[in-house]
Amino acid sequence: MSISQFIFLLLSLSSFHVSNTSQASKQRYQYYSNVEAKINPFTPKASLIRYWNTHVTTNLPIPNFLLSKASPLTPKHLATLNKQPFTSLCSAPKLLCSFETQQNDDVSAQNGANFAIYSNKRFSNYGSSQNGGLDSFKNYSNNINANTDSFRRYSTGSTRHGGAFTSYSENGNVANTDFASYGSGATASSGEFRNYDKLVNVPDLRFTTYDSSGKSHKLSFSSYGNETNSGTETFTSYGKRVRSGTSEFDNYAVSSNILQSEFTSYSELGSGGTNDSFRSYSFSGNNPKNSFKNYATGSISGTDMFTSYRNRANVGENTFQSYAGKSNSGGATFANYGQSFNVGNDTFISYGKGSSGRTQFGFRSYGLGRAFKGYNKQGASFSEYRNFSATSGKIVNRWVEPGKFFRESMIREGNVIPMPDIRDKMPERSFLPLSVSSKLPFSSSKVVDVREMFHAREGSAMDRVITRAMEECERAPSRGETKRCVASAEGMIEFATSMLGNSVILRTTEGVNGSGTSVMIGTVYPINGGDVTKSVSCHQSLYPYLLYYCHSVPKVRVYEADILDVATKEKINHGVAICHLDTSAWGPDHGAFLALGSTPGKIEVCHWIFQNDVTWTTS
Repeated sequence: MSISQFIFLLLSLSSFHVSNTSQASKQRYQYYSNVEAKINPFTPKASLIRYWNTHVTTNLPIPNFLLSKASPLTPKHLATLNKQPFTSLCSAPKLLCSFETQQNDDVSAQNGANFAIYSNKRFSNYGSSQNGGLDSFKNYSNNINANTDSFRRYSTGSTRHGGAFTSYSENGNVANTDFASYGSGATASSGEFRNYDKLVNVPDLRFTTYDSSGKSHKLSFSSYGNETNSGTETFTSYGKRVRSGTSEFDNYAVSSNILQSEFTSYSELGSGGTNDSFRSYSFSGNNPKNSFKNYATGSISGTDMFTSYRNRANVGENTFQSYAGKSNSGGATFANYGQSFNVGNDTFISYGKGSSGRTQFGFRSYGLGRAFKGYNKQGASFSEYRNFSATSGKIVNRWVEPGKFFRESMIREGNVIPMPDIRDKMPERSFLPLSVSSKLPFSSSKVVDVREMFHAREGSAMDRVITRAMEECERAPSRGETKRCVASAEGMIEFATSMLGNSVILRTTEGVNGSGTSVMIGTVYPINGGDVTKSVSCHQSLYPYLLYYCHSVPKVRVYEADILDVATKEKINHGVAICHLDTSAWGPDHGAFLALGSTPGKIEVCHWIFQNDVTWTTS
């Protein structure tokens, strides 16, 4: 059989017949209908088409969505991988065997400048010994998939100099960033750092020194590592040996998920009337593991204020080692510590220990179940020490994005609702061919082999990506759930058809237009007549190759809907939404209940299918 005859056979098998599908669905569903004769029948794409035509009986050609995720391997490369998957895997295209990118050469800028955009540099020296003037960095390494950058010295030894960092490595995926020194030894200067690695998926962040040995220096740090997910952060020194300065730290690790952070020293050995404040540390975190070692240790004649530590967090493990220890003739106040949504394992070791002179202390609120080992009774006052219960008042989790969860009644034509950010922020990768993925180890018991396969150092960002994916895939299913992680398009098809039968349709949201805005619901298309049904949802996981977490979802209703611009009423997107009718097995701290104000089993919960996620239904 010639190649052209083979392609004709594929097209014949993929004939378009959708008599039981609406005309609107025909127009919206993306079909692979123009297979070019140059496609080699021995490529992964041709193999996937054959698999679809053999296992799916809806008479619909394979969706472009699946075909676009297929491996781009050539027949020669595929044959090599089939023989030696361990040794040659990282040479495959559209795989990420390392999240560490090659950095550019060191950059040194002694003169003032206004940088609008800078990315992935090793910045050795910027603005040192400046006299007067203002330097501004607006965006540094933002919106990069894998950030690997370092900033060694910024505005060191400057006099009457202003510096502003608006955004550093924001909205990245995997961040390995290091900021060594900011404003050290500066005199009569001011500095503002607004955002450091906000909205990062897998952070590995280090900030060594901020405003060390400064004099009469006013500094503010607005946001460090907020809304990050599953990583580590360290901040070694903030405002050490400052004289007559003012330091403000607004937010550190706020609304982060499973974050391990360490803050070593804040305002240590300050003198001459320093005024320091730390407003929020790990607010609304989910399972945080925080260590704060020293705050205002050895300060003289200064005023220190810590407003909120670990408030409204969900479980976790935290240690606060020393607050205002060995201070002299100053004032220190801790407003709120550990008013957690769910109690974690927290230890506060020392407050005001070894202080002298006329140091005054205040502690307003200290939460439930804490171990407070020692504090300076002389001169210290506790305004309030109370047991805080999550049921004593309504907790609002700020990081549940508006529109992420909604009620079924909102999917009605003409309703205006907030649309969450449904954009896929993960790196572009492809599936592996089934013949290759089936040979690779994927289990926590073989994590050493997996590290070796992807050249991942233990404890590195790549290692955390690997172990987190395995933990999620190996987690026991919830009540009524059947789950599987799939590394090939064939594996996804096989799981979907095993749950729903061979007559299935893949559905996904058309695009990302409307993300983060208010949108209007247009025409609504209830799937299977709006009856309660069963579906299979597949959610993308972060891994070196394309990996999906798929699970069968019983007792749901699925909708497709046109999404309109509120002002013009023009169609800007076409969405797929799934409504879970039985939420009785969900945890009480699930974001849906925090957002909608209910409890498990009391309400149904709906959400959109995000970009590059899918749901399967029967046809």
